[in-house]
Amino acid sequence: MIRVLFAGPPARWPEYEIPLRAAFAARGLDVDLSRDHPPETVDYIVFSPNGPLSDFTPYTRCKAVLGLWAGVETVVGNPTLTQPLARMADAGLRDGMVEWVTGHVLRYHLGIDAQLAAQDGQWCPVSAPLARNRRVGILGLGALGAACAGALKALNFDVAGWSRRPKALPDIQTHSGTEGLHSILARSDILVLLLPQTPETENTLNTKTLAMMPRGARLLNPGRGPLIDDDALLAALDSGQIGHATLDVFRIEPLPPGHPYWAHPNVTVTPHIASETRPDTAAAFIAENIARYEQGAALLNEVDRAAGY
Repeated sequence: MIRVLFAGPPARWPEYEIPLRAAFAARGLDVDLSRDHPPETVDYIVFSPNGPLSDFTPYTRCKAVLGLWAGVETVVGNPTLTQPLARMADAGLRDGMVEWVTGHVLRYHLGIDAQLAAQDGQWCPVSAPLARNRRVGILGLGALGAACAGALKALNFDVAGWSRRPKALPDIQTHSGTEGLHSILARSDILVLLLPQTPETENTLNTKTLAMMPRGARLLNPGRGPLIDDDALLAALDSGQIGHATLDVFRIEPLPPGHPYWAHPNVTVTPHIASETRPDTAAAFIAENIARYEQGAALLNEVDRAAGY
């Protein structure tokens, strides 16, 4: 018998209980799933940072902590967390991000905002370039960034990506290191931020790096709010250096009503909806990870504590 503790928000328990039980059964796992196992009996913890658990010390038998979120910045430094930690990277999370990013890249590429704003009876035909002539850069080539790069490449965009450490992707030009970052910024008509939040990635986009981009470039941030220096972005928007920004994540969430982003004519705010963990696909991913670990295989998406993601 494998004892699994659900340590997500209590309000989410009704959404996750049935999918988790079904996923465990589908994998042939004999699991006792509960919200209130005695800590010393728990084998695995299904965890989210906004749940009730912050002290992992009593969970002396726990083999691994399986996150419901892709982001781990609020838990990776917890000194009581000594067990292996895995990030969520289920198919639903991946596909939702691909759809949001692809949709907004196409929106920028086709000039849809201008068309919607110009329903004034004036006939002004303006054609977009072909996708192969539109340069898209992606910062962050993890599971989500790689999936977005592949989807955009399949639509024939000129896609290049950057990661802190060298990575290779089929048919995608990849860069790493400081010089690689500068190269990506200089070529990106549309830039997508999908980096993890770490001390090294905070303010990746700042006054200096925003100035490296083509004048009038567009920006998408479905990654993490602190990747952007907000004051620097607002100044770049005001000067026209950045033509428009679509932002899904922020340093403070919900974004305060008085924040300048809400009223800025060249900012689109979306309320952290780019990609949501879906109980059915998340449950299947968790069951897969437990099955793997019980068989002696490595966890999928285990967090590198030193790197912070």
